[in-house]
Amino acid sequence: MPSSPPDALGLSGLRPVLPSPLQPAEDERFARHGVTLLLKRDDLIHPDLPGNKWRKLAPNLRAAAGRPVLTFGGAYSNHLRATAAAGRLLGFRTIGVVRGDELAHRPLNPSLARCAADGMHLHFVDRRTYRDKADPQVLAALLSAHGECEVIPEGGSNALAAQGCTELGRELRGAADVAAVACGTGGTLAGLAAGLAPEQRALGVPVLRGGFLGDAVANLQREAFGGPAGAWSLDERFHFGGYARTTPELHAFADDFEDRHGLPVERLYVAKLLYALTALAGEGAFPPGTAVAAVVTGRPDAAPDTPADAQPSDSSR
Repeated sequence: MPSSPPDALGLSGLRPVLPSPLQPAEDERFARHGVTLLLKRDDLIHPDLPGNKWRKLAPNLRAAAGRPVLTFGGAYSNHLRATAAAGRLLGFRTIGVVRGDELAHRPLNPSLARCAADGMHLHFVDRRTYRDKADPQVLAALLSAHGECEVIPEGGSNALAAQGCTELGRELRGAADVAAVACGTGGTLAGLAAGLAPEQRALGVPVLRGGFLGDAVANLQREAFGGPAGAWSLDERFHFGGYARTTPELHAFADDFEDRHGLPVERLYVAKLLYALTALAGEGAFPPGTAVAAVVTGRPDAAPDTPADAQPSDSSR
């Protein structure tokens, strides 16, 4: 893997908490099966760029070297919020291409309002154009409107992001047998698996329906590492209806987990991950003696509930 460019942008001046803390979580639902639960607190890395947002954005921003950044997201995209915050903190221009041109004529929701307050220019496009966002003609039209920019894909997941997330795996070497993460676009899982030791494995819990994520992770690993890297698998049973969909059962579980462990549980990703791991422990999926590290990729205030008509393209991890 190529070495990272020098930190001319000043990312180190933001003082990220790295490595992020790894905390034991005493929980009888795991202990009764001989399983140890650990919480990898990536949500504590930085107040404005928490979790996998830091790990995925940092290498992309170093590559941009202060040039304007154009990226994509839905109306409640954590990725847009983090990119806008990075632009404010580091002094570069940001453009967010937002799915849904009808939103241009409505008051901004709290997530987009935060992006705008951080200086991001919001460019609303219709849903068909958004689906074709990787088309060279669509990209050319966007760059013609906004000038030369560093283009970062939806969710920040590209080869650089996957390479950045290998450090997450390295931080967990020797600490757990299984490292588990909730997945939206697959970049975190692709890098996490690559960074783990050979005897460890990564588990991804998709928060979207569709069954497409396996191919996405494999493609990202080919782009980032030249081929498969590390052992990983997906369990696609715990999306609770799709991106931004939750149920009373999931909220009750998250409330209970907060009471048990004093951890604020973000509902759209982290709650689904923790629910999945609890269910898997109960099913006997982890042999006795297994240590499982759950990667806490965000905080509740970083992912407000999204309307029920949210589409998979709103994913941000």
